[in-house]
Amino acid sequence: MKTMLVFSGVDFMGKKRIAFAFSLLLLAISVGSLFSKGLEFGIDFTGGVLIEVGYQDAADLPRIRRGLEAAGFASAQLQNFGTERDVLIRLLPQEGEESSDAVGEKILQVLSTQDPTVTLRRVEFVGPQVGEELREQGGLAMLFALLFIMAYVAFRFQWKFAVGAVAALAHDVVVTVGFFSVFNRPFDLAVLAAVLAVIGYSLNDTIVVFDRIRENFLRIRKSHALEVMNVSINQTLSRTLITSTTTLLVLLALFFLGGEAIHSFALALIVGVVIGTYSSIYVASSLALVLDVSTQDLMPPVTENELDEMP
Repeated sequence: MKTMLVFSGVDFMGKKRIAFAFSLLLLAISVGSLFSKGLEFGIDFTGGVLIEVGYQDAADLPRIRRGLEAAGFASAQLQNFGTERDVLIRLLPQEGEESSDAVGEKILQVLSTQDPTVTLRRVEFVGPQVGEELREQGGLAMLFALLFIMAYVAFRFQWKFAVGAVAALAHDVVVTVGFFSVFNRPFDLAVLAAVLAVIGYSLNDTIVVFDRIRENFLRIRKSHALEVMNVSINQTLSRTLITSTTTLLVLLALFFLGGEAIHSFALALIVGVVIGTYSSIYVASSLALVLDVSTQDLMPPVTENELDEMP
């Protein structure tokens, strides 16, 4: 009589087709937006003018922003730099733009009408060639991260798990970047750093689930792979939810209270943590199941000495 494993909790793998359809929809929206609209790159990637000004009292960023917009600098990005009295202004390159020093003097004139005590600290020009190099290096960093992760998971577990893990990480990266494209959010080096952090966070969640799946495959050998994965995910579910919830609480605090300087960074991490939690449960494990992972795939290889000792 065939023994069946009775488990309690959510039938995650029974809903894998719905999850696949949802993931394909997210990927289609993200890829479609990236090809049609692209990303709104920040000054780090496009080049432009960086201006630092100082005030005697705390700077009123909303008021400064309104003044710059009225003067024709609608694309200006503002953030406090060091203290509340120091402000960093980033201006994207424009056709027919004057020299960086001339732009700095014009910005100073606009701000002086609001507060005569403002002083110009420095003006720097970031060339577009530097921005292009940063885009290429950022893309290569993500590509190499995924390749090394695939090699690590294949060595630690099995190649079917490696495919699932890397597919889940690629899924997280595309959806997170696509979010910034769909909602026209600025994409700069801080967001790129957040995307790389999402890869590490999502991988950690996936490895925890894979570890439990491997243990249960070897412990409950007569059960079907779908049942073993459901049990494993349910056993790690509380840990996954607690970790994600506490991380999100910190990120939400940074998003609402951390100021504009880390606003995009926190937003990218919030999106990435939510998507990463989802993909570690559904995408990674579901793909390993589709590839027909089994107990035999996880059994250690038998050596020649062990074969000789077998009756």
